[in-house]
Amino acid sequence: MARVEIANAGVDPGGPAAPGGGAGRTAPVGAVPVLRRAAAALTGDTWPGFLVRRTGRLSASLGVVVTASFAMIHLIPGDPVRAALGIAADPAQVAARRHDLGLDRPLPAQYGSFLANLFHGRLGDSIVSQMPVSQIISDRLPATLQLVIPAVLLILLAGIPIGMLAAVLTRDGRRRRGELAFAATTGILAALPEFLLAVGLVAVFAVWWQLFPVAGQSDLSSYVLPVLSLTVVPAASLSRVVRVEALRVLREDYMRTARAKRLPARLVYLRHALPNLLTSSLTIGGLLFTSLLAGTVLVENVFAWPGLGSTIVQAITTKDYPLVQGVVLVYGAAALLITFAVDVAVAAIDPRSTVRGT
Repeated sequence: MARVEIANAGVDPGGPAAPGGGAGRTAPVGAVPVLRRAAAALTGDTWPGFLVRRTGRLSASLGVVVTASFAMIHLIPGDPVRAALGIAADPAQVAARRHDLGLDRPLPAQYGSFLANLFHGRLGDSIVSQMPVSQIISDRLPATLQLVIPAVLLILLAGIPIGMLAAVLTRDGRRRRGELAFAATTGILAALPEFLLAVGLVAVFAVWWQLFPVAGQSDLSSYVLPVLSLTVVPAASLSRVVRVEALRVLREDYMRTARAKRLPARLVYLRHALPNLLTSSLTIGGLLFTSLLAGTVLVENVFAWPGLGSTIVQAITTKDYPLVQGVVLVYGAAALLITFAVDVAVAAIDPRSTVRGT
């Protein structure tokens, strides 16, 4: 078999390889192109390359979030243990608690222990309740997901069709009053803070009309107002984005061609228009979904919902910094995973987005 040199050494291509794997080691002719193609597949403009780049960015971002959550407890002015136990706490008790939390060790050793514990799913113990932080989070996370998952589904099921319908009805300058009404209504709803919206919903539907519970988690009716509080603002924002993108898509040549062929309206809008506006709409939707995580903190406290949002507020109030650290880490990781999932979904809908080396 023909041989080629892969190192800069004066060895005869047809001669024996240098003993001991020295500079004259050779490889088959087809090995170098195969390796080059494999490297190009992982770093170039292909699906594997796209996933490698996105996974690398996700890993780097998770590393930043983990480091920031670790540094949080050290950047807070004063002694977090003294602040949690009270200014009148016995110094021996404070020292023992600092030793239990590992705060009396050098900073690099603390960071190494934090990473090792995190790898094994341990986030330390709560200063106030003495319970493992991971157990508290696992107990409270399902309640938060019970609000977030229905809210995300309603945002998609309401924002995209409403924006699409508004674009179809108001394209080419039609129905100017309807366009102004849509813009004014969605603009006002999109600007409402979740906290103010939640209080308004409680006042109208729970206090005045007494249709739903004021607070707490009981039956299915207790989910209505919290889910609506998380849904209205992002759905209004998403519908505005979808309308703008739909108007752009409806002006494209292929849409005029589809209408000229007298295709049914259902095929024109669902098969030709909708897939072409989902890319940018999902990108904006990803940003809205990450802001939804922050909204849960406000909404859960308004409705006394036993989720992570109310947990982190209680932890901040009681200066339970290990618990705050753990919840912040969960929220940060969730935001990054949502962004990653949206990027993959956009690339699946429009594969051209993976051919940019992004």
